[in-house]
Amino acid sequence: MAEEAAAAPDFSPDQIEDFKEAFGLFDRVGDSQVAYNQVADIMRALGQNPTNKSVNEILGNPSADDLANKRLAFDAFVPMLKKVDALPKGTVDDYVEGLRVFDKEGNGTVMGAELRIVLSTLGEKMTENEIESLMQGQEDENGSIHYEAFVKHIMSV
Repeated sequence: MAEEAAAAPDFSPDQIEDFKEAFGLFDRVGDSQVAYNQVADIMRALGQNPTNKSVNEILGNPSADDLANKRLAFDAFVPMLKKVDALPKGTVDDYVEGLRVFDKEGNGTVMGAELRIVLSTLGEKMTENEIESLMQGQEDENGSIHYEAFVKHIMSV
């Protein structure tokens, strides 16, 4: 485990302060800790995009009861954030290639309706609200989405 942490980049003092401030926003009790079930949200608020599975592994695969009731201090959170930051991240090309499978006509577009079904049923399923938020303004008048521009838009947010 020490080797993994050593491979992760060190955060600057300014970054640590920003992380601490964001972490504090999730402290609803006032004990300078957050619930286990908030860790993934905090990481995402800090610009990471871990899967729920990765976060659960980093937390030691806690039970549903532990997720709801166990709390985590900031000093224990930072090494977890380093692990997530060190995880391989998908590139624009990776995601474009994944969506190309749904490009039936080979014209750089996928049907918005088909993409909605995929997002709601495969992998880490998204809610209807999350999908609508993600796809807002992305479909053309035919209900198609230019997936390369779509991926670049998502990756830039």
